[in-house]
This record gives sequence, structure tokens and C-alpha cells, in this order.
Amino acid sequence: MSVTFNSPRGSIVALVTPMLGSTSPYTAIDEDSIKGLVDFHVESQTSAIVVVGTTGESATLTSEEHCNMISKVVTEVDGRIPVIAGTGSNSTHEALFLTKEAKARGADAALIVTPYYNKPTQKGLIEHHRIIANEVNLPQILYNVPSRTACDMEVETVIELSKLDNIIGVKEASGELDRVKAIRAGCKKDFMIYSGEDSNAKDFILNGGDGVISVTANVAPAKMSKMCEAALVGDPERATELNNELMLLHENLFVEANPIPVKWAVEQIGLIKKGIRLPLTELSPCNHENIKIALDKASLLNQK
Repeated sequence: MSVTFNSPRGSIVALVTPMLGSTSPYTAIDEDSIKGLVDFHVESQTSAIVVVGTTGESATLTSEEHCNMISKVVTEVDGRIPVIAGTGSNSTHEALFLTKEAKARGADAALIVTPYYNKPTQKGLIEHHRIIANEVNLPQILYNVPSRTACDMEVETVIELSKLDNIIGVKEASGELDRVKAIRAGCKKDFMIYSGEDSNAKDFILNGGDGVISVTANVAPAKMSKMCEAALVGDPERATELNNELMLLHENLFVEANPIPVKWAVEQIGLIKKGIRLPLTELSPCNHENIKIALDKASLLNQK
């Protein structure tokens, strides 16, 4: 199945889902904030937006909310940069449904996390992704994050799946930098390899990666974009200089489960209001100061 997609390189934001109201199972999505978030990223040279991924609280959205968020972001982006929709699930049936909906609602590609909790074998991963690729004519990016899914997609599995025309890349968040060159060596020339960890993104790109799907970019999109650009053109000194300004953010945005810290940080710079959905809770007060220090080091607090 052949698809056409101009694969983005550089900094791709894993967008937060803005919410409004007290923390509960029913915290509402704040649709009025979506336009501001989208414009912020387009103006800051973010290469693409991932909507309703892990950082977008996909695990606690209803199917209707999930699909409506894709539609809202696609509408607000209006073709200015690619929109990649998170459509993964531990149910192949649900992942198929969400991927079909992403295509119907105008997403440019899908990001499909490995099935979580039920721990499929490598054979199961291949069949899961093969069925989705065969049934949905949409570019698809594999997503390996074993620390959250308890399922590690091995390099050989990525290579096998890369043979399918519309599997066009992987978000690799195992933390193992040596996988970049192994995947590059075994996959088709135009296969995209993205870091899933801000803390290693610079080195990941310098080792042959194409960019990062970033949490930090929610608050520092322009600097993340410039850092990635420097790494992509092979300027390690400039990339390191820019990354050093962001390291405190890379570290402190994960002091609690993602996206708890980053939503608090995005609120601090004035882009969203307070709101997160259970079982996630508001950032603990003991972590406020360190994130403020990290924002200040990156010269971000004056954006509010």
C-alpha cells in the first residue's frame, strides 16, 4: 500500500491536551486553548504536532474526545505543518478504529504505540502493525517506549515492519542510542527514526536520527527546533550549547509522571489553564520551584 508523506525532521511536539476545571474523571477539554497552542508551535518552527499521544492524555480520553481532538487540531493547523495522531491501543481492534478515524479526520500520519499491559510477543507486534498498515492507507510511525508499556519492540521487528510501504518511521524511546545505527542500517533509506526522550535527543540526532517527538517542546519549541537543526546539520558545538539551556527542563519535566509536570509548566507560561484528568493529579507543590528554575534558565517565564 503506497502513501505519500513529506516526513518531518527536527522538533516535533507531543502536544498536551488543554483541560479546564478541578481534577476529576470528568475534567473537560478546553477547546478554546487549542488555537493558541497550535499557533504557538507553528510560529516557533515546530516541525509537526503529535496530538492525543501519551503526553496528550490519550489513555483517559473517551473515543469521541480522542477523535474530536484530532479534528480540532487539524482544523487549527490548516495545513501549515503536519499533524500526527496518536492511535495506539493494546487492542488491535481499537487501534484500527482510531487509525481509520485519524485518516478520516485529516491527520497526515499516525503514531502507534506498542500494545501495553498485555505484553505481546514480537510475532504479535508484527501482526498487530501489519493488519493496521494493510487496512489503513495512512503513513504510520511505530512507537517503542518499554518503560511505560512493558513491551519492547526489538530492532529486528522494526526492520521487518519497515518493509511495509506505509510504515515510515519509529519513535524509539528505549534510551539505547546504539539502536539508531542498527535501525538505520537495516531499514529502507527514507525510514524516519525519532527519539522519544528529550534528554538524549541531541546525541540521538548526531548519531543519525531524524529528530525528536518532544515533551520539552511544549514550553520551549523555538529552542528545541534550533537545537535539532544544529544537530541535523552536524554542528555538535551549537547543538550542545542550546541543549545545555534546556537540560534542566528535560530533567524536571519528568519528576512526576508525564504529562503532570509539563502541563503545570505550560500553564506557567500562560498557554493553558489548570486542568488534568484522574488518575493523574496536579503537580506536587514541592516540585514547583525546580520547574520554575528550569523555565527561567531557558528564558521562558517572560512569555507569560
